[in-house]
Amino acid sequence: MKILYTFNKRGAEADFWQREIAAASNAQFTFIPFNHDPYVDTSLYLRAQRLDDLYYERHTGLMRLYAEVEARVRDEKIDVIMVDNCPPYHPDWLRKLPVFKVLRVADGPLAAYDRDFAYAHAYDLVLYHSPAYSRDMEMGEKLQYVGAKKTVFWPLGVFDAGFAPEMFEGELFSLKRDIDVVFVGALHLGKMPLIARVKKAFGARCRLHGLTSFKKNLYFNAKYGFPGWVRPIEQSEYVPLYQRTKIGFNVHNRGKYTVGGYRFYELPANGVMQISDGDEYLNAFYQEGDEIIGIRVFVADDLIDKIRFYLAHDAERERIARNAYRRVMRDYRIGNLLRRAGAIVQEAMR
Repeated sequence: MKILYTFNKRGAEADFWQREIAAASNAQFTFIPFNHDPYVDTSLYLRAQRLDDLYYERHTGLMRLYAEVEARVRDEKIDVIMVDNCPPYHPDWLRKLPVFKVLRVADGPLAAYDRDFAYAHAYDLVLYHSPAYSRDMEMGEKLQYVGAKKTVFWPLGVFDAGFAPEMFEGELFSLKRDIDVVFVGALHLGKMPLIARVKKAFGARCRLHGLTSFKKNLYFNAKYGFPGWVRPIEQSEYVPLYQRTKIGFNVHNRGKYTVGGYRFYELPANGVMQISDGDEYLNAFYQEGDEIIGIRVFVADDLIDKIRFYLAHDAERERIARNAYRRVMRDYRIGNLLRRAGAIVQEAMR
């Protein structure tokens, strides 16, 4: 089975997506990576209505993209097209494409109405990265409600570029970890109060990195009493940072309803013990208490107390980190996940 895996990435991220998707191929499934980013500026179709406008106008870059995909499908005898992150394919165009169509939903509820739900009906199968969605229903049920024909939970995972696959477990856990606590992620307004409390509690022992801007950093420090400057880091800096870290914490804009991003797997893959919100949904990914530690949503004291406890109980911290590492190596490496997706697609095609 030939699967055209289409995504939009840039720079080093585009390189390792291209490389590792292709490397997941085996005798049963051939994964053909296709980066659709160069054809149309992503900002022009972040919302489904904007894509509809481009399609109506027969935007030059969009038409060139569609022609390229049609040629690949025809010339390489593609059986399946899998579309990941920020789909550029209009449902009316997809309707005529003679392949099995799979949408990978990886955004969660914050972006679902902009660029997922409007397209669900146009695909034969929708894979979603987390069962969490809202107080009213889970993601699989919501996708079916908006017209998805078939849905399957298929989690995100860790690329080999996101850890050191050549390193044995014993070697990884023998590294000196001189950073007590780290948070790497976007500095969203809703996360700021909790992040500031943690940073103030641990001072220089806590490192903050991620997507932000000068203006947002100024606001963060003025609003919350100068807890610290959040510095972006390059892709190549993630692994060395994590390999020096004892505990990483995860907080999400909607708490348990947005749990399950890539950092969720990168932390344990690098031997970092993870503390995260997520409530009952944590157990969809890890065994809470043995592979991950849960906290109450946006309750800073709970998070701070648990960080202090595990910093003071090093053997227990390492036990949880090792269990999570083994779980990621077994279930959440990208190559294994892609082959599992191939089997899911094959079954759905029957």
